Amino acid sequence: MALIVRLFVIAFGFLAASLVAGMIVVIAIMFPEFSNLGAGPADEGVFQILVGFGFIFISGFALLPAVIIALITEAFSIRGALAYAIGGAVVGAACYLSLVPFDTDTWQFNGIVHRHLEIMTGAGIVAGLVYWMIAGRTAGAWREPRRPPRPPPPMPSQ
Repeated sequence: MALIVRLFVIAFGFLAASLVAGMIVVIAIMFPEFSNLGAGPADEGVFQILVGFGFIFISGFALLPAVIIALITEAFSIRGALAYAIGGAVVGAACYLSLVPFDTDTWQFNGIVHRHLEIMTGAGIVAGLVYWMIAGRTAGAWREPRRPPRPPPPMPSQ
């Protein structure tokens, strides 16, 4: 039973982390447009649609690497926030680099935009911390036996 509840917590943590990462990516990519004074106010409906697409994009590309990170942290009961931040950075960078063409002759990525790599890595760090706040602080706790309840205090003697 504890494992089933834990799987739901992991899924909720992943979805929340993906939503936050999608918001960060959309805001960071669109920030030059928001700062343009001549453009006028941004339409809220378009912003919500972009955040939705950012969420779908991040959750789709990050699913497999995030599952691997979650399995490792659950298996070894890793509960440190720094581990989740580093794991998120690796997942964010991997998501970006999976979209960049790789030249097998020179063993280099062609066309890396450093700003976009930094945005995806930063979004991965924040997503890792959000996941840690929801599910990572209790990683591996489902395997530990429950503590016995405390005995009641002694009755006062007359």
